[in-house]
Amino acid sequence: MRTSRLVLGFLLIAFAPAWALAQAPTFSSPREALRQGVSAYQGGYYELAMPPLEYAAAQGEFMASYYLAKIYQDNTGPHTDHAKAYALFEKIADEHLDADPDDPRAQYVGKALTALAGYVLRGLPEIGLAPDPERAVFYLKNASTTFNDEDAQFELAKLQLKGEGVETNVPLGRHWLSVLSQNGHAGAQAFFADLLWRGKHMEPDPARALALIAVAVDNASPQDAMWIEDIYQNIFCGAAEGTRRQATGIVAQWGNRYGRKPTEQRDRSGLAQLAVGPVRTCKNGEPVDVIAPRAELATTPRLPAARTFNYGTMSGEPPKLQDVTTPLATNPAPAAPAGYTR
Repeated sequence: MRTSRLVLGFLLIAFAPAWALAQAPTFSSPREALRQGVSAYQGGYYELAMPPLEYAAAQGEFMASYYLAKIYQDNTGPHTDHAKAYALFEKIADEHLDADPDDPRAQYVGKALTALAGYVLRGLPEIGLAPDPERAVFYLKNASTTFNDEDAQFELAKLQLKGEGVETNVPLGRHWLSVLSQNGHAGAQAFFADLLWRGKHMEPDPARALALIAVAVDNASPQDAMWIEDIYQNIFCGAAEGTRRQATGIVAQWGNRYGRKPTEQRDRSGLAQLAVGPVRTCKNGEPVDVIAPRAELATTPRLPAARTFNYGTMSGEPPKLQDVTTPLATNPAPAAPAGYTR
């Protein structure tokens, strides 16, 4: 009898930790669960973030649903589930589409609409969602105009150039790519630079293309770095030495005018990401050097990031990036730069 009790006691001690871990976590309040979940998410600990976020979302915490959707949307994470992401983004949009633009939640409603537009544009076979460009444009227009979401403005500008889901409007598409580039949007800068390089929808300008993509590389978030660096490699390797020297002078000024320092990102260890990776080379073996903005130049005022998006018609030549031939010390960037001259 004593032996059996001892064995039972040892078994309880051995399995107690596993049993305790299997219990559902408890939180003092939905807001405290949200705080813990967001903290874990920002540190890259998705496994730790999900239980408190799920609890907080079930209790009606708006931001918990948004961060859960972002986890499910992340193709690099272990919890990718685009069907769940779509459902959460759709719920956010449906329940808060009439949110006041001054509401702190408004920017996240805009991002949810932009995410929905991406799914609707491409389709989502796992839930039987067929591609619907017109509906995607509807979401993007709402996100762009009501919530002033820059990513939505960027995506809408690209669709206007292609005429996908909306009537082709090249001048308006170029206009908003230019505005976003001046406001420091790395994706728009990279896309605009590629158009300048290839001479598509505008006159080719290799030096300004290389300068603009260099600024985009410096502005890029880790999520966008790969495709932006691909464009930089293509332009750098195709540019003549004289073009590179000319671009270096332009970058020295554009980096201050159109730069936007990205937020530091941390990996799932909680540590800041290291700037390491394979060295890129051109086909001839030449290393791809980055033309970085000159840190010693004084920072000049940037254009206001909160420019109101006005979806409408436009004809003629849109404004392009400002002429940078005038020294910054005597001619700081104005609030609304005019088009540059060649």
